[in-house]
Amino acid sequence: MGKSTDTLIISFGEMLIDFVPDTAGVSLAESTAFIKAPGGAPANVACAIAKLGGDAAFIGKVGDDEFGRMLVDILRENKVNTDGVCFDMGARTALAFVTLRKDGEREFMFYRNPSADMLLKESELNMGLIKKAKIFHYGSISLISEPCRSAHLAAMKSAREAGALLSYDPNLRLPLWPSEEACRSGIKSIWSDADFIKVSDNEVQFLTQGDPEKEEVVMSLWHDKLKMLLVTDGEKGCRYFSKKFKGRVTGFSVKVVDTTGAGDSFVGAILTAVAKDPSIFDNEPKFREALMFANACGAICTTKKGAIPALPTAPQAQEFISISKAK
Repeated sequence: MGKSTDTLIISFGEMLIDFVPDTAGVSLAESTAFIKAPGGAPANVACAIAKLGGDAAFIGKVGDDEFGRMLVDILRENKVNTDGVCFDMGARTALAFVTLRKDGEREFMFYRNPSADMLLKESELNMGLIKKAKIFHYGSISLISEPCRSAHLAAMKSAREAGALLSYDPNLRLPLWPSEEACRSGIKSIWSDADFIKVSDNEVQFLTQGDPEKEEVVMSLWHDKLKMLLVTDGEKGCRYFSKKFKGRVTGFSVKVVDTTGAGDSFVGAILTAVAKDPSIFDNEPKFREALMFANACGAICTTKKGAIPALPTAPQAQEFISISKAK
């Protein structure tokens, strides 16, 4: 597994451009202008980790076009290792039009037919980099179509064999799947491989078709390999379940501008803490502290438009917690 000082967290999957309406609360059809923002959950997580002072790398594929080169530049500016990024000569970088409703929640329209991220092949994987991971993090969008699905499975297998912890945030994007059933079975197809899973309350509802507030519904998603299952409940905070303990950590109330990237900011914070000290899985007070910090990172991220530009640094998150406690 390498030296115990190794703290590399690799995020695998998609990076794309989100086009966000410059006015909140309007439909895509009504919007008169859009702001271009870098996005894609795994890339957001990589940037969140690097901004918090962690050691992050991103593996994925973008188009050999203006947007693709811009995205890779943004990763580098955020001090994310890009040795695992490929460029596709024949396919474009993916685009998503994301509309913010009045409550800050989102609706998506995707342009991928196919986009470069879907065309990553197993032969293009930087296996040398993957084998250095202490944590290997991924979502479910890379499972939707070949050849990316096979590349995803091969990367997971290689990381696992090299001793990495596997971290999964399914990141439900229903419009990208052929059907609800395909989405549910696709997300669950790699469920029991993960050491660490983060789901939102609405993902619990979608996957179980039960009430996400009920503990027995959440625990139906448990499997024996899991070290930790986290459920995010928006501004209410999060719930955590491990073999040894379970509980809830309250969130922070903020004026929400855009929820894009909040979950990724949360995940980045938790993975950074785990990479530095894997024993926090067994230490409830330390883990609760890490979750409070992660909740703060998620909350801060909702106060600005776009995901990566809104991700906080560690000092910003600490200051936010101090101010919130003082209120």
